[in-house]
Amino acid sequence: MAVYSVKGGVGKTTFAANLAWCAACRDGYETLLWDLDAAGGSAFLYGLEPQESRLAEEVFARERPASRLIQRTAFESLSILPADESIRALDAQLARIGKRRRLARLTEELAGDYARIILDCPPVMNELSAQVVRAADLVIVPLPPSPLSSRAFDLVVREIAGNTKRHPPILPVLSMLDMRRALHKQAYEANPSWPAVPYASVVEQGAVHRQPVGALAPQSPAAQAFARLWDAIERKLGQGG
Repeated sequence: MAVYSVKGGVGKTTFAANLAWCAACRDGYETLLWDLDAAGGSAFLYGLEPQESRLAEEVFARERPASRLIQRTAFESLSILPADESIRALDAQLARIGKRRRLARLTEELAGDYARIILDCPPVMNELSAQVVRAADLVIVPLPPSPLSSRAFDLVVREIAGNTKRHPPILPVLSMLDMRRALHKQAYEANPSWPAVPYASVVEQGAVHRQPVGALAPQSPAAQAFARLWDAIERKLGQGG
């Protein structure tokens, strides 16, 4: 499953990192968090860094197996394939090699070892995002609460639909929701069926301590919101759309 947005700063990496924890530590799935964003935020949130630079692109060129770069986290059943600076050139590389389903093939191979694979995607619309759509069984779209949330979601849907004949199910989620703010409340009321994750200082503390919220503050509203979101994702996968 992919966590994707065409816009940065919406909580995408936070979602990916915390959902991976839910999959591995709450439900016991052998889980891989694959960081496709050159910022490398997912690995950072788990206290990891890429072992060397310019290795990520070698996975896509099939010059190095993905298994060589995967690192175990401190949490049982949870591993990370970190990003490095070579991710910035990945779009050009994919266009050059001309393999439109390279990412899908790689994830299919990794699925032999991992029951759940979560892709932390960069906020771009290019060949890499198109490959993400072709590889994913589900796309999770974090959206900041505003009157334009539905419009932003429609943009993502058009982008996804334009890159595959049969696109995967798409799950919009309101991120950093603060019901004390009028615009946030309006966005929530306009989209009551969308899952929501509240704005919470404990999420920021997770970045400071480099731990997922479920481990840092398991009883917090934010941890419970991620758990409910994960349940919604599992239901969506079970329904097939």
